[in-house]
Amino acid sequence: MPLPVTRADVDAAWEVIRPHVRRTPVIEVEAADLGLAGAPVALKLEFLQHTGSFKARGAMLNLLTREVPPAGVAAASGGNHGAAVAWAAARAGVPANIFVPRTSTPAKIARIESYGARLHLGGAAYVEALAACEAFQAETGAIGIHAYDAKETLAGQGTTAREFTEDAPVDTILVATGGGGLIGGMAAWAEGRPRIVSVEPETSACLHAALAAGHPVDVEVSGLAVDSLGARRAGALVFEVARTHVADAVLVSDDAIRAARALLWDALRIVTEPGGATALAGLLSGAYRPAPGERVGVLLCGANTGAVSFDG
Repeated sequence: MPLPVTRADVDAAWEVIRPHVRRTPVIEVEAADLGLAGAPVALKLEFLQHTGSFKARGAMLNLLTREVPPAGVAAASGGNHGAAVAWAAARAGVPANIFVPRTSTPAKIARIESYGARLHLGGAAYVEALAACEAFQAETGAIGIHAYDAKETLAGQGTTAREFTEDAPVDTILVATGGGGLIGGMAAWAEGRPRIVSVEPETSACLHAALAAGHPVDVEVSGLAVDSLGARRAGALVFEVARTHVADAVLVSDDAIRAARALLWDALRIVTEPGGATALAGLLSGAYRPAPGERVGVLLCGANTGAVSFDG
């Protein structure tokens, strides 16, 4: 059975969106600077993308390749996807209605509103925001832009893998996973080379659970990164790609995520949101252990967090 998204789809997506998104930089960091032994680690600074996360890629591909009705677009989100859709809709000059749960952070809510979208805040989790979004679509005719389980979304997010491997010769890329749009797109492009490894919080691990069960299943979600990685169920399209092309799925604690955020600041003066540091937590905590000489890349995927004080 053919996969829902392929390397050719991601390459085609890259040609469409590259005039509209940033090619984010890759930096090489000595392992010792991260408290590790072994080869240098390549970090792709995707948090420098428009709207502060990788989500701008998939959002822009949706807006550029789908017919948008007068009612515009609608999206449910923990925050980052909503900001990206609001940004892309503003660029395209179409209305956007964004549905977010109460777990979304003030920083993400403010970013969504800054792009002129109409914000709908309600529900305790992403799944409730999604239900409200789908009801709105049925009532108004707006088209939905799914945060992770849509071909356009996966293909757009997958362009990060193409850029990463062009800029750094890595054997493995660690990727933080929520619903799976990012890892699904990246794995579809990589086709096993480089190896793509999923890193999820222990308390929000829908892809890990799906791979263990052999099909997507519902999980309980909570924890430090729940606003960005708190999908209750891995996407069906994502799962089809992941079970074929994701090399491993590891779990990290909230303490490991906190430690990764702290190290990024202490060693590199980089500030990320918890989800943005989760992939690095997989490496620092030992949840993923590279083989001798293995060249590891880590995607730092988002930095929509509260303001940092620079007084004094």
